Amino acid sequence: MKNGQYRPRLNSEEMNVINEYRRIKEESNESGLNDKDVKHGWIKTDKASLFFKNPNFNGSEDKQNDFTKELLESLKDHSPSYENIKRKKIKDGHLLVIDPADIHIGKLCTAFESGSDYNSQIAVKRVLEGVDGILQKANGFNIDKINFIGGNDILHIDTPQRKTTSGTPQDTDGMWYTNFLIAKKLYVDILEKLIKIADVHFTFNPSNHDYTNGFFLADVVKTHFRNCKNITFDTSIAHRKYFTYGKNLIGTTHGDGAKQSDLPLIMANESKDWSNTKHRYIYTHHVHHKNSKDYHGVTVESLRSPSGTDSWHHRNGYTLVPKAVEGFIHHKDHGQVARLTHIF
Repeated sequence: MKNGQYRPRLNSEEMNVINEYRRIKEESNESGLNDKDVKHGWIKTDKASLFFKNPNFNGSEDKQNDFTKELLESLKDHSPSYENIKRKKIKDGHLLVIDPADIHIGKLCTAFESGSDYNSQIAVKRVLEGVDGILQKANGFNIDKINFIGGNDILHIDTPQRKTTSGTPQDTDGMWYTNFLIAKKLYVDILEKLIKIADVHFTFNPSNHDYTNGFFLADVVKTHFRNCKNITFDTSIAHRKYFTYGKNLIGTTHGDGAKQSDLPLIMANESKDWSNTKHRYIYTHHVHHKNSKDYHGVTVESLRSPSGTDSWHHRNGYTLVPKAVEGFIHHKDHGQVARLTHIF
């Protein structure tokens, strides 16, 4: 009894409910939040970690929409703007395919064991040099479109434990997050250079060393260029991608899945442009060496890699394969008319 009013005595369960509400309110206020806007959360102590649902949650859609709009506006501030480049139409146009295959950023090779050094910085230097070399060799062709092939083991590992997606341990250089950012900057630098030459289509191929992080990387790069009208992206997780240019049908895949001999028939079934094209090519990766064969209606070709020889490759005798970045020139009507190679 207090001030003439009777206050019932609370049992322990009722006191726990009150204390829980007070804790929610205190934690929310300390975080600068309105406790009625907090739907659920965790209360952690030295002895326990408890999940709670807030019975006083407002649940207002308007407030949620306001938050979403505010978040999107803040994200826009961090998305660079690119001037729309208007280009003159080229009658005798060519497609330039640039395909730095199997870069393996984060891979560690030492000359003491394998005869050559390779690390993240060497990887970046080689790829930039290789792309410049391909562009120089493409001089003289009227390039009106560029197909840049990304993915294909751009990163060497996929876990903090320095393993591939399937769990194979690797010799590595640097931390996984550092190499992710290095790869992002490398792609951004290359694409910013290429869009000054011609409109670009970015094709992403998922791969066995970095199946998850490679996908995230491609999506981040796509988001970076969200305000650029001179570049398009195909960053789906599909293992085979197809791109049409004039009478050319160009397929790309990492090469660790379907057999090479099966790829032509798979292309015929998967691509909607099979019957509308005359010149068909499939570029594969993964093996780090040249392997090319003409099938009925399709040429399948594997690409070389700029990455160095690590301990595993040296032990198994894979030491004499040229290190290179490769590219191809496709005429709209006549198909592949040039193959470009920058060897290190």
